[in-house]
Amino acid sequence: MVWDFAEVNPLAGAAGDFAVSLDGISKTLERLPTMPHVGHVRQLSATELPNVGQFVFSTDPPYYDNIGYADLSDFFYVWLRRALSGTHPNLLGTMLVPKKEELIATPFRFDGDSGKAKEFFENGLGQVFSKVHALQAPGFPLTVFYAFKQSEDDTDEVDESEEETTSRTSTGWETILQSLIEQGFQIDGTWPLRTERGVRSIGLGTNALASSIVLVCRPRPKDAGVASRRDFLAALKRELPEALRNLQKGNIAPVDLAQAAIGPGMAVFSRYGRVLETDGSPMGVRTALALINQSLDEVLAEQEGEFDADTRWALAWFDQYGFTEGAYGQAETLSTAKNTSVSGMVDAGILSAKGGKVRLLKKEELPADWDPANDERLTVWEATHHLIRYLDRGEQTAAGLLKKLGAVAEIARDLSYRLYTVCERRKWSQDAIGYNALVLAWPDLKRQADEQKTAGPSQGELI
Repeated sequence: MVWDFAEVNPLAGAAGDFAVSLDGISKTLERLPTMPHVGHVRQLSATELPNVGQFVFSTDPPYYDNIGYADLSDFFYVWLRRALSGTHPNLLGTMLVPKKEELIATPFRFDGDSGKAKEFFENGLGQVFSKVHALQAPGFPLTVFYAFKQSEDDTDEVDESEEETTSRTSTGWETILQSLIEQGFQIDGTWPLRTERGVRSIGLGTNALASSIVLVCRPRPKDAGVASRRDFLAALKRELPEALRNLQKGNIAPVDLAQAAIGPGMAVFSRYGRVLETDGSPMGVRTALALINQSLDEVLAEQEGEFDADTRWALAWFDQYGFTEGAYGQAETLSTAKNTSVSGMVDAGILSAKGGKVRLLKKEELPADWDPANDERLTVWEATHHLIRYLDRGEQTAAGLLKKLGAVAEIARDLSYRLYTVCERRKWSQDAIGYNALVLAWPDLKRQADEQKTAGPSQGELI
Protein backbone atom coordinates (compact mmCIF):
# COMPACT_ATOMS: atom_id res chain seq x y z
CA MET A 1 0.00 0.00 0.00
CA VAL A 2 1.34 3.42 -0.96
CA TRP A 3 0.11 6.43 1.01
CA ASP A 4 0.21 8.87 -1.89
CA PHE A 5 -2.35 11.49 -0.80
CA ALA A 6 -1.36 14.08 1.80
CA GLU A 7 -3.59 15.06 4.74
CA VAL A 8 -5.95 17.94 3.98
CA ASN A 9 -5.91 21.30 5.68
CA PRO A 10 -8.32 21.02 8.65
CA LEU A 11 -9.15 24.72 8.31
CA ALA A 12 -9.60 24.92 4.53
CA GLY A 13 -13.40 25.32 4.51
CA ALA A 14 -13.70 22.23 2.27
CA ALA A 15 -14.04 18.46 2.64
CA GLY A 16 -11.86 17.42 5.56
CA ASP A 17 -12.25 20.73 7.36
CA PHE A 18 -13.20 20.16 11.02
CA ALA A 19 -16.13 22.60 10.94
CA VAL A 20 -17.42 21.23 7.61
CA SER A 21 -17.30 17.65 8.90
CA LEU A 22 -18.98 18.59 12.18
CA ASP A 23 -21.73 20.45 10.32
CA GLY A 24 -22.43 17.42 8.13
CA ILE A 25 -22.59 15.06 11.11
CA SER A 26 -24.90 17.43 12.99
CA LYS A 27 -27.32 17.71 10.06
CA THR A 28 -27.41 13.93 9.72
CA LEU A 29 -28.17 13.42 13.41
CA GLU A 30 -30.90 16.07 13.34
CA ARG A 31 -32.69 14.29 10.50
CA LEU A 32 -32.46 10.74 11.80
CA PRO A 33 -35.94 9.34 12.59
CA THR A 34 -36.72 8.72 16.24
CA MET A 35 -37.78 5.13 16.93
CA PRO A 36 -39.29 3.56 20.04
CA HIS A 37 -36.70 0.77 19.96
CA VAL A 38 -33.07 0.95 20.96
CA GLY A 39 -30.49 -0.32 18.50
CA HIS A 40 -27.66 -2.62 19.51
CA VAL A 41 -24.29 -3.08 17.84
CA ARG A 42 -22.19 -6.21 18.27
CA GLN A 43 -18.80 -7.14 16.92
CA LEU A 44 -19.33 -10.66 15.60
CA SER A 45 -18.11 -12.87 12.76
CA ALA A 46 -20.76 -13.27 10.07
CA THR A 47 -20.08 -17.01 10.08
CA GLU A 48 -21.15 -17.16 13.76
CA LEU A 49 -24.63 -15.68 13.49
CA PRO A 50 -27.13 -17.06 16.04
CA ASN A 51 -29.31 -19.93 14.86
CA VAL A 52 -32.57 -18.49 16.20
CA GLY A 53 -34.79 -15.60 15.14
CA GLN A 54 -35.57 -13.86 11.86
CA PHE A 55 -33.66 -10.90 10.53
CA VAL A 56 -33.43 -8.53 7.59
CA PHE A 57 -29.94 -8.67 6.08
CA SER A 58 -28.19 -5.98 4.04
CA THR A 59 -24.49 -6.51 3.44
CA ASP A 60 -21.52 -5.07 1.59
CA PRO A 61 -19.30 -8.17 1.30
CA PRO A 62 -15.51 -8.10 0.89
CA TYR A 63 -14.29 -7.54 -2.67
CA TYR A 64 -12.35 -10.79 -3.04
CA ASP A 65 -8.64 -9.84 -2.69
CA ASN A 66 -8.89 -6.18 -3.61
CA ILE A 67 -8.91 -4.42 -0.24
CA GLY A 68 -7.22 -5.51 2.98
CA TYR A 69 -9.58 -3.85 5.43
CA ALA A 70 -7.85 -5.15 8.54
CA ASP A 71 -4.45 -3.93 7.36
CA LEU A 72 -5.89 -0.51 6.52
CA SER A 73 -7.61 -0.39 9.91
CA ASP A 74 -4.28 -0.69 11.71
CA PHE A 75 -3.50 2.87 10.63
CA PHE A 76 -6.36 4.14 12.77
CA TYR A 77 -6.56 1.36 15.35
CA VAL A 78 -3.24 2.14 17.01
CA TRP A 79 -4.48 5.64 17.87
CA LEU A 80 -7.94 4.47 18.94
CA ARG A 81 -6.36 1.89 21.22
CA ARG A 82 -4.12 4.49 22.83
CA ALA A 83 -7.10 6.78 23.51
CA LEU A 84 -9.96 4.35 24.28
CA SER A 85 -8.51 1.02 25.48
CA GLY A 86 -9.66 1.85 29.03
CA THR A 87 -13.19 2.61 27.83
CA HIS A 88 -13.57 -0.39 25.45
CA PRO A 89 -11.07 -3.00 26.70
CA ASN A 90 -12.80 -5.88 24.87
CA LEU A 91 -12.76 -4.12 21.48
CA LEU A 92 -9.24 -2.78 21.83
CA GLY A 93 -7.52 -5.59 23.68
CA THR A 94 -5.08 -6.62 20.93
CA MET A 95 -1.98 -4.76 19.79
CA LEU A 96 -3.21 -4.68 16.18
CA VAL A 97 -6.45 -5.47 14.37
CA PRO A 98 -7.16 -9.25 14.29
CA LYS A 99 -6.67 -10.54 10.77
CA LYS A 100 -6.94 -14.33 10.81
CA GLU A 101 -10.74 -14.43 10.40
CA GLU A 102 -11.00 -11.58 7.87
CA LEU A 103 -12.91 -12.99 4.89
CA ILE A 104 -10.72 -11.92 1.97
CA ALA A 105 -8.76 -13.98 -0.57
CA THR A 106 -5.30 -12.69 0.33
CA PRO A 107 -2.53 -15.16 -0.64
CA PHE A 108 0.15 -13.77 1.71
CA ARG A 109 -1.90 -14.99 4.69
CA PHE A 110 -1.57 -18.50 3.29
CA ASP A 111 2.18 -18.45 2.56
CA GLY A 112 1.53 -17.12 -0.94
CA ASP A 113 -0.84 -19.96 -1.88
CA SER A 114 -3.56 -18.28 -3.96
CA GLY A 115 -5.51 -21.56 -4.18
CA LYS A 116 -5.84 -21.81 -0.39
CA ALA A 117 -6.79 -18.12 -0.20
CA LYS A 118 -9.49 -18.63 -2.82
CA GLU A 119 -10.80 -21.73 -1.00
CA PHE A 120 -10.88 -19.88 2.33
CA PHE A 121 -12.85 -16.98 0.82
CA GLU A 122 -15.35 -19.12 -1.05
CA ASN A 123 -16.00 -21.51 1.84
CA GLY A 124 -16.45 -18.63 4.26
CA LEU A 125 -18.77 -16.79 1.93
CA GLY A 126 -20.84 -19.96 1.49
CA GLN A 127 -21.15 -20.32 5.27
CA VAL A 128 -22.32 -16.72 5.60
CA PHE A 129 -24.99 -16.95 2.90
CA SER A 130 -26.13 -20.32 4.26
CA LYS A 131 -26.72 -18.66 7.66
CA VAL A 132 -28.46 -15.72 6.01
CA HIS A 133 -30.73 -18.01 3.99
CA ALA A 134 -31.81 -19.81 7.17
CA LEU A 135 -32.42 -16.62 9.16
CA GLN A 136 -33.74 -14.19 6.51
CA ALA A 137 -37.26 -12.90 7.30
CA PRO A 138 -39.49 -14.16 4.42
CA GLY A 139 -41.21 -10.81 3.86
CA PHE A 140 -38.00 -8.97 3.03
CA PRO A 141 -35.26 -9.40 0.41
CA LEU A 142 -31.57 -9.82 1.07
CA THR A 143 -29.65 -6.86 -0.40
CA VAL A 144 -26.00 -7.28 -1.36
CA PHE A 145 -23.97 -4.19 -2.29
CA TYR A 146 -21.15 -4.61 -4.78
CA ALA A 147 -19.17 -1.78 -6.37
CA PHE A 148 -15.82 -3.20 -7.42
CA LYS A 149 -15.01 -3.77 -11.11
CA GLN A 150 -12.20 -6.23 -11.67
CA SER A 151 -10.74 -7.87 -14.78
CA GLU A 152 -10.67 -11.62 -15.11
CA ASP A 153 -7.45 -13.34 -16.14
CA ASP A 154 -8.36 -17.02 -16.03
CA THR A 155 -10.34 -18.04 -19.12
CA ASP A 156 -9.18 -21.63 -19.42
CA GLU A 157 -12.63 -23.11 -18.78
CA VAL A 158 -14.49 -21.05 -21.37
CA ASP A 159 -14.86 -21.53 -25.13
CA GLU A 160 -12.84 -19.26 -27.42
CA SER A 161 -16.05 -17.66 -28.70
CA GLU A 162 -16.80 -16.51 -25.16
CA GLU A 163 -13.26 -15.52 -24.16
CA GLU A 164 -13.57 -11.84 -25.08
CA THR A 165 -16.75 -11.29 -23.09
CA THR A 166 -15.48 -13.43 -20.23
CA SER A 167 -12.41 -11.23 -19.93
CA ARG A 168 -14.75 -8.48 -18.73
CA THR A 169 -16.29 -10.60 -15.98
CA SER A 170 -15.11 -10.33 -12.42
CA THR A 171 -13.73 -12.94 -10.06
CA GLY A 172 -15.40 -11.08 -7.23
CA TRP A 173 -18.75 -10.97 -9.02
CA GLU A 174 -18.52 -14.62 -9.95
CA THR A 175 -17.77 -15.74 -6.40
CA ILE A 176 -20.54 -13.66 -4.83
CA LEU A 177 -23.12 -14.86 -7.35
CA GLN A 178 -22.00 -18.48 -7.17
CA SER A 179 -22.31 -18.46 -3.37
CA LEU A 180 -25.75 -16.87 -3.44
CA ILE A 181 -27.11 -19.34 -5.98
CA GLU A 182 -25.55 -22.38 -4.31
CA GLN A 183 -27.13 -21.41 -0.99
CA GLY A 184 -30.61 -21.25 -2.54
CA PHE A 185 -31.02 -17.57 -3.43
CA GLN A 186 -32.50 -16.16 -6.61
CA ILE A 187 -31.22 -12.82 -7.94
CA ASP A 188 -34.48 -10.90 -8.09
CA GLY A 189 -33.21 -7.62 -9.49
CA THR A 190 -30.47 -5.01 -9.59
CA TRP A 191 -30.51 -1.42 -8.32
CA PRO A 192 -27.64 0.91 -9.23
CA LEU A 193 -27.17 3.48 -6.45
CA ARG A 194 -24.92 6.54 -6.70
CA THR A 195 -22.79 5.90 -3.63
CA GLU A 196 -19.27 6.62 -4.88
CA ARG A 197 -17.84 10.15 -4.66
CA GLY A 198 -16.34 11.37 -7.91
CA VAL A 199 -13.48 13.08 -6.05
CA ARG A 200 -12.34 9.97 -4.17
CA SER A 201 -8.71 9.15 -4.92
CA ILE A 202 -9.46 6.00 -6.97
CA GLY A 203 -11.85 7.95 -9.20
CA LEU A 204 -9.64 10.91 -10.06
CA GLY A 205 -8.87 10.87 -13.79
CA THR A 206 -10.07 7.30 -14.25
CA ASN A 207 -13.18 5.47 -15.41
CA ALA A 208 -13.72 3.89 -11.98
CA LEU A 209 -17.19 2.71 -11.07
CA ALA A 210 -19.57 5.55 -10.24
CA SER A 211 -22.26 3.51 -8.50
CA SER A 212 -22.79 0.61 -6.17
CA ILE A 213 -24.73 -2.25 -7.69
CA VAL A 214 -27.24 -3.62 -5.19
CA LEU A 215 -28.32 -7.21 -5.79
CA VAL A 216 -31.84 -7.89 -4.54
CA CYS A 217 -32.14 -11.58 -3.59
CA ARG A 218 -34.93 -13.84 -2.38
CA PRO A 219 -34.99 -17.57 -1.61
CA ARG A 220 -35.45 -19.57 -4.81
CA PRO A 221 -38.61 -21.73 -4.86
CA LYS A 222 -37.81 -25.33 -4.00
CA ASP A 223 -39.68 -26.51 -7.09
CA ALA A 224 -37.65 -24.33 -9.50
CA GLY A 225 -37.36 -26.12 -12.83
CA VAL A 226 -34.48 -27.06 -15.08
CA ALA A 227 -33.67 -25.16 -18.29
CA SER A 228 -31.44 -25.85 -21.26
CA ARG A 229 -28.76 -23.51 -22.58
CA ARG A 230 -31.10 -22.66 -25.47
CA ASP A 231 -33.91 -21.78 -23.02
CA PHE A 232 -31.55 -19.51 -21.09
CA LEU A 233 -30.34 -17.68 -24.22
CA ALA A 234 -33.91 -17.25 -25.49
CA ALA A 235 -35.00 -15.75 -22.17
CA LEU A 236 -32.01 -13.37 -22.20
CA LYS A 237 -32.87 -12.21 -25.71
CA ARG A 238 -36.48 -11.68 -24.69
CA GLU A 239 -35.95 -9.88 -21.36
CA LEU A 240 -32.55 -8.14 -21.43
CA PRO A 241 -33.38 -5.37 -23.99
CA GLU A 242 -36.17 -3.91 -21.85
CA ALA A 243 -34.08 -4.22 -18.69
CA LEU A 244 -31.17 -2.45 -20.40
CA ARG A 245 -33.40 0.35 -21.64
CA ASN A 246 -34.73 0.84 -18.09
CA LEU A 247 -31.16 1.08 -16.79
CA GLN A 248 -30.34 3.71 -19.42
CA LYS A 249 -33.51 5.66 -18.61
CA GLY A 250 -32.38 5.60 -14.99
CA ASN A 251 -29.15 7.25 -16.17
CA ILE A 252 -26.87 4.46 -15.06
CA ALA A 253 -23.33 5.50 -15.94
CA PRO A 254 -21.74 3.72 -18.92
CA VAL A 255 -18.88 2.59 -16.67
CA ASP A 256 -21.48 0.80 -14.51
CA LEU A 257 -23.68 -0.55 -17.30
CA ALA A 258 -22.01 -3.95 -17.77
CA GLN A 259 -22.04 -4.57 -14.01
CA ALA A 260 -25.65 -3.42 -13.64
CA ALA A 261 -26.81 -5.57 -16.56
CA ILE A 262 -25.53 -8.65 -14.75
CA GLY A 263 -28.50 -8.33 -12.38
CA PRO A 264 -31.29 -8.80 -14.95
CA GLY A 265 -29.22 -11.50 -16.64
CA MET A 266 -28.64 -13.39 -13.42
CA ALA A 267 -32.33 -12.98 -12.56
CA VAL A 268 -32.98 -15.20 -15.58
CA PHE A 269 -30.18 -17.65 -14.77
CA SER A 270 -30.95 -18.01 -11.04
CA ARG A 271 -34.70 -18.52 -11.43
CA TYR A 272 -33.96 -22.08 -12.53
CA GLY A 273 -32.79 -24.86 -10.27
CA ARG A 274 -30.18 -25.64 -12.92
CA VAL A 275 -29.29 -24.60 -16.46
CA LEU A 276 -27.92 -27.52 -18.45
CA GLU A 277 -25.30 -27.36 -21.19
CA THR A 278 -25.74 -29.29 -24.43
CA ASP A 279 -23.79 -32.23 -22.95
CA GLY A 280 -26.07 -32.35 -19.90
CA SER A 281 -23.58 -30.80 -17.46
CA PRO A 282 -24.76 -27.87 -15.29
CA MET A 283 -23.81 -24.40 -16.55
CA GLY A 284 -21.48 -22.49 -14.25
CA VAL A 285 -21.82 -18.87 -13.21
CA ARG A 286 -18.72 -17.93 -15.21
CA THR A 287 -20.26 -19.17 -18.44
CA ALA A 288 -23.56 -17.49 -17.58
CA LEU A 289 -21.75 -14.17 -17.02
CA ALA A 290 -20.00 -14.52 -20.38
CA LEU A 291 -23.32 -15.15 -22.14
CA ILE A 292 -24.93 -12.19 -20.35
CA ASN A 293 -22.09 -9.90 -21.49
CA GLN A 294 -22.42 -11.27 -25.01
CA SER A 295 -26.17 -10.58 -24.98
CA LEU A 296 -25.49 -7.07 -23.66
CA ASP A 297 -23.21 -6.36 -26.63
CA GLU A 298 -25.88 -7.64 -29.01
CA VAL A 299 -28.57 -5.42 -27.46
CA LEU A 300 -26.33 -2.35 -27.67
CA ALA A 301 -25.53 -3.18 -31.29
CA GLU A 302 -29.25 -3.43 -32.10
CA GLN A 303 -29.74 0.09 -30.74
CA GLU A 304 -27.62 1.35 -33.62
CA GLY A 305 -30.76 1.24 -35.76
CA GLU A 306 -31.80 4.63 -34.38
CA PHE A 307 -28.57 6.28 -35.60
CA ASP A 308 -28.26 8.03 -38.96
CA ALA A 309 -26.10 6.49 -41.69
CA ASP A 310 -23.13 8.81 -41.08
CA THR A 311 -23.13 7.96 -37.37
CA ARG A 312 -23.31 4.22 -38.05
CA TRP A 313 -20.30 4.57 -40.36
CA ALA A 314 -18.40 6.63 -37.77
CA LEU A 315 -19.16 4.11 -35.04
CA ALA A 316 -17.88 1.20 -37.13
CA TRP A 317 -14.76 3.17 -38.14
CA PHE A 318 -14.13 4.26 -34.55
CA ASP A 319 -14.32 0.65 -33.38
CA GLN A 320 -11.45 -0.18 -35.72
CA TYR A 321 -9.30 2.94 -35.79
CA GLY A 322 -10.41 5.26 -33.00
CA PHE A 323 -9.29 8.76 -33.94
CA THR A 324 -6.25 7.53 -35.88
CA GLU A 325 -5.87 7.40 -39.67
CA GLY A 326 -7.02 4.60 -41.96
CA ALA A 327 -6.88 3.96 -45.70
CA TYR A 328 -9.29 5.89 -47.92
CA GLY A 329 -10.19 2.74 -49.83
CA GLN A 330 -11.37 0.97 -46.68
CA ALA A 331 -13.38 4.03 -45.68
CA GLU A 332 -15.05 4.12 -49.09
CA THR A 333 -15.92 0.42 -48.93
CA LEU A 334 -17.43 0.84 -45.46
CA SER A 335 -19.39 3.92 -46.56
CA THR A 336 -21.00 1.92 -49.37
CA ALA A 337 -22.12 -0.71 -46.86
CA LYS A 338 -23.52 1.99 -44.55
CA ASN A 339 -25.28 3.87 -47.40
CA THR A 340 -23.26 7.06 -47.09
CA SER A 341 -20.12 8.59 -48.63
CA VAL A 342 -16.74 9.81 -47.47
CA SER A 343 -17.14 13.17 -49.21
CA GLY A 344 -20.54 13.63 -47.59
CA MET A 345 -19.12 13.03 -44.14
CA VAL A 346 -16.30 15.48 -44.83
CA ASP A 347 -18.97 18.03 -45.73
CA ALA A 348 -20.86 17.08 -42.56
CA GLY A 349 -17.79 18.10 -40.54
CA ILE A 350 -16.97 14.82 -38.79
CA LEU A 351 -14.20 13.53 -41.05
CA SER A 352 -10.84 14.52 -42.50
CA ALA A 353 -9.75 12.94 -45.82
CA LYS A 354 -6.31 13.87 -47.15
CA GLY A 355 -3.51 12.11 -49.02
CA GLY A 356 -5.33 8.81 -49.27
CA LYS A 357 -5.96 8.73 -45.51
CA VAL A 358 -9.18 9.21 -43.54
CA ARG A 359 -9.56 10.19 -39.88
CA LEU A 360 -12.44 11.05 -37.57
CA LEU A 361 -12.16 14.55 -36.14
CA LYS A 362 -11.59 14.82 -32.41
CA LYS A 363 -13.91 17.01 -30.38
CA GLU A 364 -11.21 19.70 -30.16
CA GLU A 365 -11.12 19.87 -33.98
CA LEU A 366 -14.85 20.39 -34.46
CA PRO A 367 -15.92 23.90 -35.54
CA ALA A 368 -16.31 26.19 -32.55
CA ASP A 369 -19.23 28.10 -34.10
CA TRP A 370 -21.30 24.98 -34.86
CA ASP A 371 -25.06 25.49 -34.64
CA PRO A 372 -27.34 22.45 -35.09
CA ALA A 373 -30.14 24.70 -36.35
CA ASN A 374 -28.04 25.65 -39.40
CA ASP A 375 -26.52 22.21 -40.03
CA GLU A 376 -27.96 20.75 -43.23
CA ARG A 377 -26.44 17.32 -42.49
CA LEU A 378 -26.90 16.97 -38.74
CA THR A 379 -25.49 13.72 -37.34
CA VAL A 380 -25.82 12.12 -33.92
CA TRP A 381 -22.05 11.63 -33.97
CA GLU A 382 -21.24 15.33 -34.09
CA ALA A 383 -24.04 16.18 -31.65
CA THR A 384 -22.51 13.79 -29.10
CA HIS A 385 -18.98 15.12 -29.46
CA HIS A 386 -20.05 18.75 -29.45
CA LEU A 387 -21.93 18.07 -26.20
CA ILE A 388 -18.77 16.62 -24.67
CA ARG A 389 -16.77 19.61 -25.94
CA TYR A 390 -19.30 22.03 -24.49
CA LEU A 391 -19.39 20.10 -21.20
CA ASP A 392 -15.65 20.71 -20.83
CA ARG A 393 -16.53 24.41 -20.70
CA GLY A 394 -19.28 24.00 -18.12
CA GLU A 395 -22.72 22.45 -17.62
CA GLN A 396 -24.58 25.67 -18.38
CA THR A 397 -22.96 25.88 -21.81
CA ALA A 398 -23.69 22.23 -22.56
CA ALA A 399 -27.29 22.65 -21.40
CA GLY A 400 -27.73 25.44 -23.94
CA LEU A 401 -26.63 23.10 -26.74
CA LEU A 402 -28.83 20.32 -25.36
CA LYS A 403 -31.83 22.62 -25.66
CA LYS A 404 -31.02 23.33 -29.30
CA LEU A 405 -30.60 19.65 -30.20
CA GLY A 406 -34.14 18.68 -29.22
CA ALA A 407 -34.96 15.00 -29.87
CA VAL A 408 -31.45 14.32 -31.24
CA ALA A 409 -30.05 14.80 -27.74
CA GLU A 410 -31.53 11.58 -26.33
CA ILE A 411 -30.07 9.58 -29.23
CA ALA A 412 -26.72 11.25 -28.56
CA ARG A 413 -26.83 9.89 -25.03
CA ASP A 414 -27.49 6.39 -26.42
CA LEU A 415 -24.44 6.78 -28.66
CA SER A 416 -22.35 7.67 -25.60
CA TYR A 417 -23.24 4.31 -24.07
CA ARG A 418 -22.22 2.51 -27.24
CA LEU A 419 -18.96 4.44 -27.63
CA TYR A 420 -18.06 3.76 -24.02
CA THR A 421 -18.34 0.01 -24.54
CA VAL A 422 -16.02 0.30 -27.56
CA CYS A 423 -13.48 2.31 -25.54
CA GLU A 424 -13.64 -0.15 -22.66
CA ARG A 425 -13.03 -3.11 -24.96
CA ARG A 426 -10.16 -1.31 -26.71
CA LYS A 427 -8.76 0.01 -23.41
CA TRP A 428 -9.01 3.64 -24.56
CA SER A 429 -9.57 5.02 -21.08
CA GLN A 430 -9.08 8.70 -21.90
CA ASP A 431 -11.78 8.69 -24.58
CA ALA A 432 -14.05 6.61 -22.32
CA ILE A 433 -13.97 9.27 -19.60
CA GLY A 434 -15.66 11.83 -21.87
CA TYR A 435 -18.56 9.54 -22.83
CA ASN A 436 -19.06 8.47 -19.23
CA ALA A 437 -19.01 12.09 -18.02
CA LEU A 438 -21.70 13.11 -20.51
CA VAL A 439 -24.14 10.48 -19.27
CA LEU A 440 -23.37 11.25 -15.62
CA ALA A 441 -24.09 14.94 -16.18
CA TRP A 442 -27.27 14.27 -18.18
CA PRO A 443 -29.88 14.88 -15.41
CA ASP A 444 -28.33 18.23 -14.54
CA LEU A 445 -28.05 19.20 -18.23
CA LYS A 446 -31.71 18.33 -18.80
CA ARG A 447 -32.80 20.33 -15.77
CA GLN A 448 -30.79 23.37 -16.79
CA ALA A 449 -32.03 23.09 -20.38
CA ASP A 450 -35.65 23.02 -19.15
CA GLU A 451 -34.98 26.06 -16.98
CA GLN A 452 -33.61 27.87 -20.01
CA LYS A 453 -36.81 27.04 -21.89
CA THR A 454 -39.02 28.50 -19.20
CA ALA A 455 -36.87 31.57 -18.70
CA GLY A 456 -37.76 33.23 -22.00
CA PRO A 457 -38.92 36.85 -22.45
CA SER A 458 -42.27 37.82 -20.98
CA GLN A 459 -44.65 40.68 -21.86
CA GLY A 460 -44.55 43.61 -19.48
CA GLU A 461 -47.55 45.42 -18.05
CA LEU A 462 -49.09 48.39 -19.84
CA ILE A 463 -49.05 51.58 -17.79
